[in-house]
Amino acid sequence: MSLSLALLLAESARKYPDRTAVVLGEERVTYARLWNEARQVAVMLRDEYGVRAGNAVALLMPNVIDFPRAYYAVLALGAVVVPVHALLTPEEIEYVLRDSGAKLLIAHPMLPNGAAGAQRAGIPVVHCQDEVPSRHSEDPSCHPEVSKDPERGRGAFQIAPRDEGDDAVILYTSGTTGKPKGAVLTHLNMVMNATVSAFDLFEAREGDVLLCALPLFHSFGQTCVMNTGFRTGCTIVLMPRFDGAAALDLMVRERVTCFAGVPTMYIALLEAAKNDPRRPPLRRLNSGGAALPVAILERVEATFGVQVEEGYGLSETSPVATFNQRAIGVKPGTVGTPIWGVEVAIAKADVDDRVELLPPGERGEIVIRGHCVFSRYLNNPQATAAAKVDGWFRSGDIGALDDDGFVTILDRKKDLILRGGFNVYPREVEEVLLRHPAIAQAAVIGVPHDVQGEEVCAVIIRAEHAQGIQSEEIVVWARENMAKHKYPRIVEFIDAFPLGPSGKVLKRELVARYTKELR
Repeated sequence: MSLSLALLLAESARKYPDRTAVVLGEERVTYARLWNEARQVAVMLRDEYGVRAGNAVALLMPNVIDFPRAYYAVLALGAVVVPVHALLTPEEIEYVLRDSGAKLLIAHPMLPNGAAGAQRAGIPVVHCQDEVPSRHSEDPSCHPEVSKDPERGRGAFQIAPRDEGDDAVILYTSGTTGKPKGAVLTHLNMVMNATVSAFDLFEAREGDVLLCALPLFHSFGQTCVMNTGFRTGCTIVLMPRFDGAAALDLMVRERVTCFAGVPTMYIALLEAAKNDPRRPPLRRLNSGGAALPVAILERVEATFGVQVEEGYGLSETSPVATFNQRAIGVKPGTVGTPIWGVEVAIAKADVDDRVELLPPGERGEIVIRGHCVFSRYLNNPQATAAAKVDGWFRSGDIGALDDDGFVTILDRKKDLILRGGFNVYPREVEEVLLRHPAIAQAAVIGVPHDVQGEEVCAVIIRAEHAQGIQSEEIVVWARENMAKHKYPRIVEFIDAFPLGPSGKVLKRELVARYTKELR
């Protein structure tokens, strides 16, 4: 069966050519123009860089119009999109580029780590400006120029045929051990998730305007805003950097009807609403990325007059797996029921080689199967085999299923930290910290935080020769050596870690101790 994710934009351009597809500041781009410019980029990538079906092309850029231009250009060629986290260091970017086998990197010049990472990986960089890629950058590694000739990309250019199981997008999602893993999503995964999100979950309507403040390199913003919006011909208002007051003002000015965000965004909007009596014509509010406290949910609903609907998913599930769906019912404090075509169950968390399902009400590991589940981890068959067992994807999250099929997230099997909606994996942070000569041992944990949800806390045993080092010195060093969302803002010193029978650090004891001490 032939199926391409590029059709989400192409078909809406055919149906709604004069409708505004995307807004950024004063610039408004119609569906016809956006699709034509995406084809211009595709022709350039094909003719000047030799990009062909199956090649990987990396994208590193904020929420600007070039993101969808480049994203759908790559897909139209039958190539594979590799979105790169905008906060990564050059070393981390290099790893993603090498592991994915990216043929080139399309980057925005406001993110200079992209050029540095590409240089380390030995691949060319296409620098984008506010419109189509250009040579305006003075960086000598910036190669291409895309003509704005309206005829370029028209006529003979056709979307490359793809099978439903072909690779479409590779999303890098770190594990609690080792290097980041590339979760490979197929065209079927991505098209189905956008389609179900658009029609069953968000119930998109003609004239809907979506605010896109979630980063497009992340699966939440990519699927639940961009792909979902383009699937139904909505208008997407881009916000490159989120700020509560600015977001509220933008929603009012652009008459935004739908918003999807993480809890920290809702907290910021509530603060902004205290000083701004204006309200946008919202009809749908969706939350994900981390649990939204019920008290915050109730305040949002009282302030904006709209029910907040929470969902759950992972990069490996395209990402939506469950959602509070109005047609079925909404239960605050839960992440809803499985989406159409997807099954969710609870399995014994301590059994790794098989899936043993548990009855409703029992606590265990959340397992998922259906069209949303990814194909594999790139270049990592062992990790794939561990995650996909007996036809189910093992999420690593602990939860429960009630008698009505609603899922509640209770805990994490892995030591994942969710800071402001971004995943932070302790092992990665620990490995960087251990490069510091004053640190003998390090254990990284998440502690509760009123705004970020969780804050990254490093519990450190000093090296013998460095007993005088202070926490502020570690924080400054960490900020300089890892991505902004990863470095620990809290550093605590300890003489010895609590250890289990096998010598493993008992992080739960550390979490309990420092949660109490830091309050």
